[in-house]
Amino acid sequence: MNDASETAPIAAGQRARRARLLRIAGTIASLALFALSLVVLYVVIGELEAAEVRAAFARASAGQVGLALAFTALSYLMLTGYDRIALKEVTTLAIPYRIAALASFTSYAVSFTMGFPLLTAATVRYWIYSSVGLGAKAIASLTLIAGITFWLGMGVVLGAVMILLPGAASAFTRLPLALNMLLGAAVLGAVGFYLLLVARGGGRSAIVQGWALRFPGLDVTLKQMALGAADVCAGAAVLYVLLPPAAEVPFATMLAAYVFACLLGIASHAPGGIGVFEATMLLALPGVPSEALLGALLVYRLCYYLLPFVLALILLGTREIMIRAGILQRQLAAPPGRGPDA
Repeated sequence: MNDASETAPIAAGQRARRARLLRIAGTIASLALFALSLVVLYVVIGELEAAEVRAAFARASAGQVGLALAFTALSYLMLTGYDRIALKEVTTLAIPYRIAALASFTSYAVSFTMGFPLLTAATVRYWIYSSVGLGAKAIASLTLIAGITFWLGMGVVLGAVMILLPGAASAFTRLPLALNMLLGAAVLGAVGFYLLLVARGGGRSAIVQGWALRFPGLDVTLKQMALGAADVCAGAAVLYVLLPPAAEVPFATMLAAYVFACLLGIASHAPGGIGVFEATMLLALPGVPSEALLGALLVYRLCYYLLPFVLALILLGTREIMIRAGILQRQLAAPPGRGPDA
């Protein structure tokens, strides 16, 4: 009994030190990512040719750009639902929607441009959620669940298009209709297998670096699938409305090509899939003149990637300034000789 009573305070102290070191490491990583994001922003803007940007916007009407921005806003609104759903699975804390929306929007806007989404998104989420009491394990689980949502949406949309509209998929796969349907069935079969695992053992966990990360149950997973599919469709619509009207590309073809290009872009680990995404779309939509398609892709990147990225950096910087200002205000208001929390 004496040994246990003596070692308990030591173990508690070790856990406290470990938590403190984790908070410090998370803060350093977040600040480093923010600084790196500014560098990436500087490089990206520096590589843009003003003449090319003007020409691309000249080809697109004001109505097309307006619709692209509207679908961009809709897509990022859907993304906030990823965190909203995941939070209910990983914590009992009542975290306001505005915090979840900020964390979701900024994490995706930064990770879409920076690449390596699991690492960059988790870092941004830690920066925000740790300030409201969410632990590192819960944030890691949340990032995993949100990532699963994204892949489920991709899989459902791609599989459904290839089965229900194999002709539209053939426009870019160049494969026979039967093979397109077979590939689509394989994709949906993989999604169905995941659903079966979830249904038979809701709350399953994956062990990552010694941490048990929980998977969501069937009800939450079905909500994820619907949300992910809607998000993918909204993202594809951003580029679709920017295509020249004369191209006459069916939305189903555009949707299948968009999902395939996104998958290759993610697999390449290039920031935003840049280069890989454009090359895939050029091959997938041969009926669209290359110059017009490249112009549409440039405006798409500006609307869907660069503009949200800039906004995310502004929001993160403003939030940090407000937090520091609040700390300073409490320090100034504290009586002499006493800390702000005394």
